[in-house]
Amino acid sequence: MFWRMLKKSFSKGLKGKLLAVVTIAFGASLASSMLNISLDIGDKVNRELKTYGANILVEPRVETVPVNIGGIEYNPLQGQSFLEDASLSSLKTIFWANNILSFTPYLEQPAVTGKQDTVLVGTWFNKEITTPAGEKVVTGAVSLKAWWKVNGQWADDSSENQAMVGTELAQKAGIKQGDNLKVLVNTPSGGKEQVLKVTGVFDSGSGDDRKVFVPLALIQKLQGTSGKVSKVEVSALTTPENELARRAAKDLQSLTSEEYERWYCTAYVGAITYQIEEILPGVRANAIRQVAESEGLILGKIQLLMLLLTAAALLSAALGISSLMTTKVLERSKEIGLLKALGAEGWQVIALFVAESVISGILGGVLGYLMGLGFAQVIGQAVFGSGLSIKIMVLPIVLTLSVGVALLGSLSAIRMLVNLRPAEVLHGR
Repeated sequence: MFWRMLKKSFSKGLKGKLLAVVTIAFGASLASSMLNISLDIGDKVNRELKTYGANILVEPRVETVPVNIGGIEYNPLQGQSFLEDASLSSLKTIFWANNILSFTPYLEQPAVTGKQDTVLVGTWFNKEITTPAGEKVVTGAVSLKAWWKVNGQWADDSSENQAMVGTELAQKAGIKQGDNLKVLVNTPSGGKEQVLKVTGVFDSGSGDDRKVFVPLALIQKLQGTSGKVSKVEVSALTTPENELARRAAKDLQSLTSEEYERWYCTAYVGAITYQIEEILPGVRANAIRQVAESEGLILGKIQLLMLLLTAAALLSAALGISSLMTTKVLERSKEIGLLKALGAEGWQVIALFVAESVISGILGGVLGYLMGLGFAQVIGQAVFGSGLSIKIMVLPIVLTLSVGVALLGSLSAIRMLVNLRPAEVLHGR
């Protein structure tokens, strides 16, 4: 009898039930899209942020600290400690090798152009290297400094006489793309004038705008430091830090073996710097904290915003269901009164309405889940330029939320059912 009445309530009040299902579906669709985005947004946001620079700095492990004055580094032991550029391909062999998106080495040389003091920065622009595993990898400033606004073209690693000039230096010295730039440098064999072809003028928004970037091989040749570099910037895809990562940063020895394994096998910036120091003995790898912490902060705020939007949508759906169910109880008050008069227990009548709510919640949840997948793909294409991966685990979460919203919205109607008196409704009072 119960199932017959349940079936009759849907066939008889189909319009009202469809309205309830659609109401739940809209709330569930936002929950579905936000959950799918939240589960995929970490990598997406991190990749977007990685276009704005490195988050790890690798340097030789030395005791002195260089002093930076006006964008130029002065170090009493400069030239005594270097990294081998041939060893840098090992960065793609650490546990989190696939998270190393880009890296580029640097070697600096003070210089003078006209009346302007500057720094020649030797680097890789778009260098192809071979990893120990035989894999070909292209890396360098083109990918690491993707946010630079370049007027002209990037320099070519294979041409030692090409250069890119920072916009601030270019304005002061009257340099433009296509010019021949004469620079005077002090080399181990004495002063030397070098003529460089300016392929482009860049705007980095940083102190680099006062420098000249040239192929790494040129500076190595001028200094007689073949195969040597002074530092390396690394852009790595990382996981926002939590309590475990902060504990490891303070005292790695305080972690238990299980905690250490979990930390090591998670792409925390601290774990990646630790693995870099393992693979490159004699180096110090430090997280550029301002960048690394900003990534976690931005991601946390975005996820909080999506959580609040989802909660607001589900609350609105619950209020809509409450209004619909209350109206439905009023419309069916005589039917309910008759059931009670014929001997139906209050819990049996409540069970009928709860079953209707659960079925509406399930139907609305499934529909909302499918709609949410579509919304998530649209948002992914609009914001990140690529679709989002489908997370099947979102379905049971959305169904649970949808049923919960339907039951929450039914509370006021259930309270009316409990207080409804058969004699009053059957006599029209």
